[in-house]
Amino acid sequence: MLQGSKSRGDSPVSIIGAGIAGAWQALLFAQAGHAVTLYERSDDAMTLATSHWAGGMLAPWCEAEASEPVIGRLGLRSLDLWREHFPKTPFNGSLVVAHARDRADFERFAKLTTGHVRLDASAVSELEPSLEGRFRDGLFYADEGHVEPRRVLPELHARITAAGGTIKFDSDVDVDDLGGQNLEGIVIDCRGLAARDRQKELRGVKGEMIIVETSEVELSRPVRLIHPRWPLYVIPRGDGKFMLGATSIEAEDTGVSVRSALELLGAAYAVHPAFAEARILEFGSGLRPAYPDNLPRITVEKKKIAVNGLYRHGFLLAPALAELTLAHVERGAIDNEVMRCV
Repeated sequence: MLQGSKSRGDSPVSIIGAGIAGAWQALLFAQAGHAVTLYERSDDAMTLATSHWAGGMLAPWCEAEASEPVIGRLGLRSLDLWREHFPKTPFNGSLVVAHARDRADFERFAKLTTGHVRLDASAVSELEPSLEGRFRDGLFYADEGHVEPRRVLPELHARITAAGGTIKFDSDVDVDDLGGQNLEGIVIDCRGLAARDRQKELRGVKGEMIIVETSEVELSRPVRLIHPRWPLYVIPRGDGKFMLGATSIEAEDTGVSVRSALELLGAAYAVHPAFAEARILEFGSGLRPAYPDNLPRITVEKKKIAVNGLYRHGFLLAPALAELTLAHVERGAIDNEVMRCV
């Protein structure tokens, strides 16, 4: 148990950052009976948060293609927590497809991942009628899900308040100042890239996205198009809107390049030609916080805890990381793959 912590519910908890990582920390701690205050530098629209620009995919099996086993382990636990706390979360699965010229990459993806069944062309069409005749087969990951970040974050914030927590927007606070004011409490730093003032290893990895609208395409689940240079995911967001994304660029500006826009839009057209007539509603990008190994980390330094490095897996990992932090504070539990005590 942390130095200075008391029995369950007696330790006040200050959390900095109301994005997906901080929001899940606040929710689980508040529901466990702690006096929680969540601080966020932006307003309640959360437009400054990386989460605002996220895809929201809950896809641990698909992510295994390019991530370490710990991502899958934590991701599977997070799926249970999403189901428990948000029973209406869509778990319609994920569909992975590729054109004939990219067959080798498709087969490689299949070999590196589990949890899927292979569908022939007719089964792909049955699953997603809009894709009829477009692909000769696909990989269906039936147990994966997705959330709409701009809808689920306000829901998380409302749950935190309902559980007795306090949220203070437009509050750009300092970790050391909170620790000084709250000697008996715990401070959890979930600031993402802004935490580089304390964690110099962090870097920003840009993820770009485009939101389009069309009535000519209907999808019930995220669709990933395999391509050796510009893999794409198309995520349905309801009301004829779709998010196009998948870039991971080692750059820290927040614009969308012409090259990326062309590649994302071209890939969407390759999924379905009707996207050529879609209306572009929004371009945007967020900087994902990452350590050199691209793995998440919970760093414990007495009564200060930093949760960071979620990289491109924020919505997938946040619930499980919050559960680990709570278990450490209340029972002294240590997850050796994720936690560091300094």
